[in-house]
Amino acid sequence: MTASAAPALIALPVRLIGIVFFPFAAGFFLSFMFRNANAVISKDLATEFSLSSSELGLLTSAYFFSFAAMQVPVGIFLDRYGPRRVTSGLLLVLAAGAATFALAAGSGSLTFGRALIGMGASACLMGSMKAFSVWFPLERMATLNGWAMAIGALGAVTATAPMEFFSSLMGWRAMFGCLAGVTVVVAACIFFLVPEKTVAGARERWDEQVGKIVAIFKVPAFWRVGIPMIVFQGTYQALFGLWLVPWLMDTQELSRSSAAQWLMWTALSYAVASVFFGQGADRLAGRGVQRLSLLKWGAALAVAAFFALAYAGMHKLPLMLAYAFGAVGPVLCYAILSRHFPVSVTGRLNTALNILMFVWAFAVQTGTGVLLRQFPADGGRYPAEGYALAFLILGVVQLAAWISVLTLRKEPGAYQPSG
Repeated sequence: MTASAAPALIALPVRLIGIVFFPFAAGFFLSFMFRNANAVISKDLATEFSLSSSELGLLTSAYFFSFAAMQVPVGIFLDRYGPRRVTSGLLLVLAAGAATFALAAGSGSLTFGRALIGMGASACLMGSMKAFSVWFPLERMATLNGWAMAIGALGAVTATAPMEFFSSLMGWRAMFGCLAGVTVVVAACIFFLVPEKTVAGARERWDEQVGKIVAIFKVPAFWRVGIPMIVFQGTYQALFGLWLVPWLMDTQELSRSSAAQWLMWTALSYAVASVFFGQGADRLAGRGVQRLSLLKWGAALAVAAFFALAYAGMHKLPLMLAYAFGAVGPVLCYAILSRHFPVSVTGRLNTALNILMFVWAFAVQTGTGVLLRQFPADGGRYPAEGYALAFLILGVVQLAAWISVLTLRKEPGAYQPSG
């Protein structure tokens, strides 16, 4: 189907919004909040556990490592058992990870708890997208994904100034203990409120399910449309989840409270962009404008804002807002590719994208810490030269990803992977 032949917008059933969309969106809210929780408490963790920059980067990126490692089995499980059971079960693992993190006596148990959190969160977004593809019309995927991303971004907002407030009030350990209890409640809501529906891939043999993952990786369109999302989202999530707060404190001389407030506004920009790109893409598609065009424009804004943020002598907050806004554009690859692969493989399609995105995020978060360690720290502050070099490398990679998608003139046609 071409973009010009796209159908008019189909109404979304209110009942399904209540019993399917919101429970899964609540899980994604928690996933995003836990993903970025270490940013505002990074200095506390470094002081209490005597962590170097590379150790802090490795600790925080354990989330991304375990998250990425879970994507292949999560994709198979979502297509085989459905999003209700898989997502609610893994949220209980997340709760266990939060409790372990809260009770950690050393860096080893701290890292283990962080890894369990990543494992438990691994189905939150992909489970949401799978549920949406099962219960809602595919023509509204960009809208639903955008709303879910916006709610997830509100989780990131919670991980900034509000989390800094509660951490100062009760301590980070008690805060994580409370969050573990909230996660159990959300898991119960998904399990008991979301209705069951037979999924298309439930009766496939295991070898067929794995084979279709391999087939997805062989499709050129998967890479051409997916690379911008992998690079832009991986970079943004890695920096927002850890290094932006230290960068603001070390190079812009902000207090932790002020840096957390800047991150809060950045997360709100991300939330607004999620609705803008999601709902806007579906509406424009109904008028013959490809979702791919909006993806390209978002990536262009993110590249320009990132280089200005790193090197221009301008006020940094507006540039952070612009970068966060533009970085959401490449997320449209989920909606673009979901319309061209069978519903029976959407779980594996989305988790295949996530594998690569979180591997890149792990590399960025860990690599930035290793690079900063090569420069002498002054009173716990990392030098501006180290950040500048790290941002240069990340900026060039994002620029290359944007250029690569410019050569794609139209969205890919329907494809049936073999396997």
